Amino acid sequence: MKKAVIFDLNGVFILSPKLSDRFKDAYSIEPERFLPALNDVMSHVRMPGAESVYSYWQQYFVAWGLAISEEEFTTFWFTAETENIEMVALARELRARGMRLFVLSNNLRERSAYYDEHFPFLKELFEKQYYSWQTGFIKPDERCFTTVLSDNNLKPEDCIYFDDSAKNVTVAQSLGIESYVYEGADQVRKHTAK
Repeated sequence: MKKAVIFDLNGVFILSPKLSDRFKDAYSIEPERFLPALNDVMSHVRMPGAESVYSYWQQYFVAWGLAISEEEFTTFWFTAETENIEMVALARELRARGMRLFVLSNNLRERSAYYDEHFPFLKELFEKQYYSWQTGFIKPDERCFTTVLSDNNLKPEDCIYFDDSAKNVTVAQSLGIESYVYEGADQVRKHTAK
């Protein structure tokens, strides 16, 4: 019998359109220009001690001729994200059955602060959220998973894991954690009913 479910956050509990598509629509910045910038910025801001996310974006905004303030940018980015109502309801069911729930997310300080304020289900339903900007480990680094296990006195066989990234699932499986590429609430319900 499983004791805990570990979930990725974005793409599972929090849904959003691609930021690259939104920048193309709003600012006419093509994805082939935007995505390398996004990858560069995210490589910094997902780690402890990073400067503000806006400070990393500024050089790109200047190069693209965009006059976007920090508040405009974070509002544009974060307010497009919505709660996956079906998954939140399922998390409530799992919690009521006595399952321990955890979030494991590659994320940045400003975004997780926004989530704390706008998505109260995270504090209500999950024992702890493990964000890379706090832990210093970015999935698929296996230390992401071993940190959750050791912090919570769990063995790999006690857990089941869902993530929308196959790379992350493969690493979790290699550690002995039953893991699946997330496909939707029905799939999670099926695998957690055991």
